[in-house]
Amino acid sequence: MPHINAVMKHIPSQFLALGTTKIGYEVCTLGDIFRRHGRYKQAGQLYECALAGHEKALGVDHPDTLTTIHNMASVFDKQGQYEKALEWYERALAGREEGLGVDHPDTLTTVHNMALVFDHQGQYEKALEWYERAWAGREKAFGIDHPDTLDTLHNMAVVLGNQGQYEKALEWSARALAGREKALGVDHPGTLTTVHCMASLSDNQRQYEKALEWWYERALAGREKALGVDHPQTLAIVYCMASVFDSQGQYEKALEWYERALAGEKALGVDHPDTLTIVHRMALVFGNQGHYEKALEWYERALAGREKALGVDHPQTLAIVHGMASVFDSQGQYEKALEWYERVLAGREKALGLDHPDTLTAVHYMASVFDKQGQYEKALELYKRALAGREKALGVDHPQALAIVHGMASVFDSQGQYEKALEWYERVLAGREKALGLDHPHTLTAVHYMASVFDKQGQYEKALELYKRALAGYEKALGLDHPHTLTTVHSIAFAFGNQGHYEKALEWYERALAGYEKALGVDHPHTLTTVQNMAFVFHKQGKYSKSLEWYERALPGMEKALGVHHPYTKNALCSLINLYQSAGQTEQAQSLQARLYAPKSPHN
Repeated sequence: MPHINAVMKHIPSQFLALGTTKIGYEVCTLGDIFRRHGRYKQAGQLYECALAGHEKALGVDHPDTLTTIHNMASVFDKQGQYEKALEWYERALAGREEGLGVDHPDTLTTVHNMALVFDHQGQYEKALEWYERAWAGREKAFGIDHPDTLDTLHNMAVVLGNQGQYEKALEWSARALAGREKALGVDHPGTLTTVHCMASLSDNQRQYEKALEWWYERALAGREKALGVDHPQTLAIVYCMASVFDSQGQYEKALEWYERALAGEKALGVDHPDTLTIVHRMALVFGNQGHYEKALEWYERALAGREKALGVDHPQTLAIVHGMASVFDSQGQYEKALEWYERVLAGREKALGLDHPDTLTAVHYMASVFDKQGQYEKALELYKRALAGREKALGVDHPQALAIVHGMASVFDSQGQYEKALEWYERVLAGREKALGLDHPHTLTAVHYMASVFDKQGQYEKALELYKRALAGYEKALGLDHPHTLTTVHSIAFAFGNQGHYEKALEWYERALAGYEKALGVDHPHTLTTVQNMAFVFHKQGKYSKSLEWYERALPGMEKALGVHHPYTKNALCSLINLYQSAGQTEQAQSLQARLYAPKSPHN
């Protein structure tokens, strides 16, 4: 857009000098173009310029003046400045209600957009209240099957999905879909947006095949036909299909589809918010694969783009900072992780408020780091803050509230308070069974963790019974080689090892190893942990040379992926040192001890 950039440099002085409505409309049109391209700062400047002219030429309450105010509010919303957006929408709303009436289409558009801001703020009940006002007004003015009425109905379904009310959300989406198919046709972009929404709801319910087969594939075919393969809305579906593969643990396939979606940067630009969202998701996949340095590289690209386009405290910028913190967490760089999580927390508290779901997510993750550091009281203090906020905003049985309960249970587990841990895991299990169903992956995660507590208590039969329930559910819902499935396979092996059933343990470890190598690669931390645990079993069997061979296989990969000072790497080092000392190989043992106690470099 270089020609537009050049024109823009000269508009403000010309426009303000002339104060004509003709130039005002032209400036507004330019603002619309910049807004569509994600150039929110420039769009805001143009709208501000147009507003000054409109107020001077037309008056403060003229419909065109109020439209410009409305458009400025939408820019603030896109920039994550939600309070400012609401302030400007309220100004537009007051003018439109007085000048046009409470049920005028323009008035209802402002009401609709205010609901959208409340949704972005995580104020879901308030969002629904304002959507209901817009919906009632549009139904009265236009009828139940008018596109604007159906837009509001669609957005209400999105809010219900955000609340975790998936069945109700699907019901409302189906109603919106029927209306849009009737009014617009089966391949209209608006219709396909609702198809897309229903696919997302299926994805959230972990019904991945349904999401891919029935919804995303239909939406993709429709958008390719109607808009073309490289249209941004088509590529949005490609992006969502990639996210399903990501959720399924099919990371290579996810990257392939994300790369296809990234082709849209030709049309949108390298720093467009949609482009940077894909870069962000690719970083997330590299992190899931254990390619931490590559993940950080992609996060840094996304962060630079978002800081430039949206600012350092925009919610989407802070999502990147959060992702980088999670990589440092995975690398065992807990102090660095906390430093970055604290930046996220401060930014979200400022931009979104203390009790916004995203703010509480940062609190949650900081608590989990303190748990890993053994700072249990600090962890519990933060978990309690997060839990109080989520229960207040979402209810005691909402999946996000139960995730906090799960975190608190894990702290009690880490402290060796096994009965208390089981009590809290049982609360998670009961809530998830009620909200999500017996076979939902999140429900099965609670089953898995309860099994691990019974294993630690020496109640091996009970542990294996629950592990097998989790395994059967994961295999059915996610597949044999999904990382969650393989984690349970690994845990079953561990339980057999604890019982002294070493051959059986190795049999299950071998299954886990084969799956991890296939799904995640030979150098992923999960793969290497399995190799290390097999080495431990060989040690227990008295097969010292074989144990040494497997520890030596695990250690270089752990040092590369996690660093020398990560707890898992240290564990492998200590085990190898003990083996060398037992075998009388003093020189090798001393060499490893030097690495173990070497000071951390500035990068670790």
